[in-house]
Amino acid sequence: MQFADCVMQRYATKKFDGRAIPEAKVNELLELVRFAPSALNIQPWKIKVVADKKTKETLRPASNNQEQITTCSHLLVFCADSDYDSLVKRLGALMKKNHVPAEIIEKVTGMAALFAAGMSKEQQAAWSQAQTYLALGNALNGAKSLGFDSCPMGGFNPKEYSRILKIPAHLTPVMLCPIGYAADKPGPKIRFAREEIVF
Repeated sequence: MQFADCVMQRYATKKFDGRAIPEAKVNELLELVRFAPSALNIQPWKIKVVADKKTKETLRPASNNQEQITTCSHLLVFCADSDYDSLVKRLGALMKKNHVPAEIIEKVTGMAALFAAGMSKEQQAAWSQAQTYLALGNALNGAKSLGFDSCPMGGFNPKEYSRILKIPAHLTPVMLCPIGYAADKPGPKIRFAREEIVF
């Protein structure tokens, strides 16, 4: 499927038919997400994948009782990572493993560490959240490219999600992305005209 087709055909699915997406396809989607763009290549996100029916039922009340949670095949919980010390160290180790010259590793990790140090904890959290949305974009269009559907969801209780899924404290759930096969039909795409968004 051409990228333009993915963008135009993708929509926020409100109900899935309950069929399971093959694990190979889910893994293929996660690979697309893994290669999302990220400033300084810090990649400050993690994804909790929930496929268990009972867990999804437990999460539904913490999701404004939206039925996408229990009708989807898999629920992707996108979490922003605010542990910058760990992120910078991991990036350096990854670059070394990929045989990046030492002087480049030092330059990139130094820039990343300096950038992180210049922000408050609140600013770090906001920046990580913004970066996580980039990964979510890959998931939404990637799902359509692989032949299934998705829905970006911000209407949920992050604290309850963290408690139920035992998510570590340095990770904050910021968006949900249920994936599956649609049981509803998309409406017309209603968007502002190009002239209204470009100035």
